[in-house]
Amino acid sequence: MVLRNISRRLLYRYKQPFTCKCNYSTVSDKKWQSVVGLEVHAQLNTETKLFSGAQNTFGGLVNNCVALLDAAVPGTLPALNRKCVELGVKTALALSCKVNEVSTFDRKHYFYADLPAGYQITQQRAPLASDGVINFQVFTPGIHKKPYKKSSKIKQIQLEQDSGKSLHDDELKRSLVDLNRAGAPLIELVFEPDLEIKNIGSVRGVAGAIRHEIERQKAILESGGRIVNETRSWDAVARITIAMRDKEVVQDYSVPLIQDKMPELPEDSRRKLVQDYQLRSDTAIQLVNEPLLLEYFHHLVSGNTQHSTKIANLLINDLLTVLNKKNLDIEECNITVKQLKELTDMFIQKQISLDVCKKTLSELIDSSDALKSPAEIVNEKGWLLITDEEETTKKCREVIQNNPKLVKQYKDGKVKVFQALLGMLVKSTNNKLDMSLASKKMEELLKK
Repeated sequence: MVLRNISRRLLYRYKQPFTCKCNYSTVSDKKWQSVVGLEVHAQLNTETKLFSGAQNTFGGLVNNCVALLDAAVPGTLPALNRKCVELGVKTALALSCKVNEVSTFDRKHYFYADLPAGYQITQQRAPLASDGVINFQVFTPGIHKKPYKKSSKIKQIQLEQDSGKSLHDDELKRSLVDLNRAGAPLIELVFEPDLEIKNIGSVRGVAGAIRHEIERQKAILESGGRIVNETRSWDAVARITIAMRDKEVVQDYSVPLIQDKMPELPEDSRRKLVQDYQLRSDTAIQLVNEPLLLEYFHHLVSGNTQHSTKIANLLINDLLTVLNKKNLDIEECNITVKQLKELTDMFIQKQISLDVCKKTLSELIDSSDALKSPAEIVNEKGWLLITDEEETTKKCREVIQNNPKLVKQYKDGKVKVFQALLGMLVKSTNNKLDMSLASKKMEELLKK
């Protein structure tokens, strides 16, 4: 049923939706490999709709953001929102597409209650851009052992209107229409049918990876500034300029200008993390997946590039773990960059253990004092590590003297008991020793 529905949808778009690879020696040994393409829609984050001046908002009062054009009132004409075109061009450049010099809008006719005009304005024959590719990595911690790279070709990128929303009331047995969404700007990415289907799980995994990659790119592209080009007149009384009309020929549509202002995209960020900081690819993926976590990393790694892996692991394995235990998202984290920097430095300088680092993160999140420093918490709790060699040696001697049987077993060749001795050392000092130094001293004493 799933494949049949996919087939019908792609047949409308491509006419020949599936490319079947046959590998067989006899007719009875025939094997088919199915591939599919995706259509991905995203609503553009603009102030107004694609062709009208109505607000482009989500979740407002019913039918509160509707212009005459959205309601298909006769005599109204569409006026293209240039911000939508700019975002479309940015998306096209991010996906290595060819931006077409000439693109047109078409009417796609169909009858439904939430489409007052009886047609949708979309791009079919001459879209905004075409012939692109998206490169992405598929990786889900706990499911995939390591990331693997995939790519999919993009047939075209087009702008189009969204339709309204039908509201069905089962109790009153009637349907009403909310046109707030009618005319909202959408960007549609039409992919070539080049994704292999091994099973439904593989389809969902790859489709999910594409969706997340597009969401990350969309967020990055929309975070940039807005360029406004307009004609203004002089008000002699108020002695100010006032907007008259938008320029008919503006630089917003200049592809080179937009390209020069393109931000760093997710794939570039991942590559730089691996090349510049020698991070593992799965670590780079997890950092890029969380923009705030990536921002933390860049702040913390400044001046500490030799410890980039430790810093990344501290953020991914420890900070996220503490937040998850408290049912908080990274966006809800109240720890400042300054506090994280101080805590990270203490850990790298071996003033505190990793366990203490986690405890301090938890204390900072729970603290009502936003100015409290990690050093204050560590000193109050008595969590500083013992780094003095004489004190460390003294603690090691005490463990050796109190466990003669384990010491004899170690000296008789049962080296595994060494970990048991270290465990007792940790317990007896409340995990306040620098264990790299303690392990070295313990080994030296046992060899005497």
